[in-house]
Amino acid sequence: MQLTAPATGRTTETRPRDADGMAVASFILGLLGLLVLNVFLGPIAIVLAAAALWRGTARRGRAYLGLTLGVADLAVLVIAMEVSNTVSWSL
Repeated sequence: MQLTAPATGRTTETRPRDADGMAVASFILGLLGLLVLNVFLGPIAIVLAAAALWRGTARRGRAYLGLTLGVADLAVLVIAMEVSNTVSWSL
């Protein structure tokens, strides 16, 4: 008599789901980073998108958008710093 299910199917289902979650998180953090805390959220979005693509996410479009938005976060930060001639920026 077996009381628990075999653990073999469990690892194959969580890996793509984790990668899909990382792709969505990178998109959301990249989008949010355009408005606030882009110095922190931009690199996090880039790392999450790269990890999601490396793990083989089914949501490749969201991962690429998260990667693009993460780079855009850092570009916005650099442009705003150049315009205001300071190390930080505010609206």
